Amino acid sequence: MRQDKPRATLWIVLALAWPTMLEQWLQVAAQYVDAAMVGRLGARATAAVGATTTVNWLVGSSVAALGVGFLAFIAREYGAGRIERAAKAAAQSVLACVASGLGFMALTLSLSRRVPVWMNVQPEVRADAARYFFIIYAPMLFRAAVTLFGTVLRATGDTRTPMRCNVMMNLVNVALNFLLIYDTRTVELFNRRLVIWGAGMGVTGAAVGTAVGYVAGGTAMTIALWRHPRISPKGRSLRPDWSIMRPCLKVALPSFLQRFGTSLGYVAFASLINSIGTVSTAAHSIANTAESAFYIPAYGIQTAAATLAGNAGGRKDPAYMRSVTRTLLVLEALLMLLSGALLFMLAERLMGVFTGDAEVVALGTVVLRMVAVSEPVYGVAVVLEGIFQGVGDTLYPFGCNIAGMWGVRVLGTFVLVRLMGRGLPAAWACMIAHNALLFVLFALRYRSGRWNPLLTGEKF
Repeated sequence: MRQDKPRATLWIVLALAWPTMLEQWLQVAAQYVDAAMVGRLGARATAAVGATTTVNWLVGSSVAALGVGFLAFIAREYGAGRIERAAKAAAQSVLACVASGLGFMALTLSLSRRVPVWMNVQPEVRADAARYFFIIYAPMLFRAAVTLFGTVLRATGDTRTPMRCNVMMNLVNVALNFLLIYDTRTVELFNRRLVIWGAGMGVTGAAVGTAVGYVAGGTAMTIALWRHPRISPKGRSLRPDWSIMRPCLKVALPSFLQRFGTSLGYVAFASLINSIGTVSTAAHSIANTAESAFYIPAYGIQTAAATLAGNAGGRKDPAYMRSVTRTLLVLEALLMLLSGALLFMLAERLMGVFTGDAEVVALGTVVLRMVAVSEPVYGVAVVLEGIFQGVGDTLYPFGCNIAGMWGVRVLGTFVLVRLMGRGLPAAWACMIAHNALLFVLFALRYRSGRWNPLLTGEKF
């Protein structure tokens, strides 16, 4: 059967997407456990952990943007059968990992005490928030390895190895949280009382568990890349090779500017929400965590989209490109319709998993049901962006994301929250409007064909 037949294409998409989706579902499961453990300490502890989440996105997405450049380059070379060039790019990713890991570590550790102040965190929460932030960024080099080396492996079509590494990382995190957050306690199991040792470190224990998990995950991902049979950096020159770095950075720079600009927007957005009060901060943080399990199909399919679009471009196969992208979009729309329906029905129960505070549960339920309706729109936009990234079209998404984030989400939230005194639902309405705008702009771009180098004749 030809690979450009819809059924064959669907199986290829699923083969690439399911390990990534399983990996992310297990990550979210670990986040659920993490948030539930901290949530039992009270709204103040939840706010301390969640208050700097958007800064984490800012740093993490900046490193991930470098990965987009390597993903587009390696997927193209791999699809064209130029394995040696792909392997050289994998070696160059080691330089990017060291530079970004050490650079962001120095920056985040030096600013750890100031970040909660900039984020408008309530004064009684700032000390815990600063300590948590410092600890989770101490192993930044390992965090960069998880992101960059995982992206390199996925660019070759290997989505199972990053899945295994991330699963192990999250299991370490959860196990340590169980031991470090709470005091020593007695639990009943099969009608027997067991004494479970606990360090009683609270929020600090959650941070240590996360940090050690990153060390374990980064180490495992590095070993996996070094052992790869075709693109291992072992024995290759780690000096800068600008014939490879230049095209990677050409793709990565707009992605970096986009992710940095939008993540900075997330920081401003969260800062506006934090200014409403501790209940809104806690509800926003928990609702974000709860929602994360329901947009996993979007990011799982996005990984397959970027890899397969890059492979199709490398093969110079317009029919395969058309078949792949259409299959991706139909599959994504169906999955996100189901996901949104489930989120709407389970919203209140999900909030109750993480906190016993009735006010936080009620507020979080409202915003979760609001965003559930928009999940299909958001999911399709994410996959379209993945298709564009796979062929190196990152400038257009950059402009759309910056305009939507600052012109709709942040400005709208400022007007509604600061000037008009509205609450968290108004802020989330601005977020939904931003996602809807991206869907419209990306859909128009896709229909025009201007993103596709096989149609425009641009060098790929």
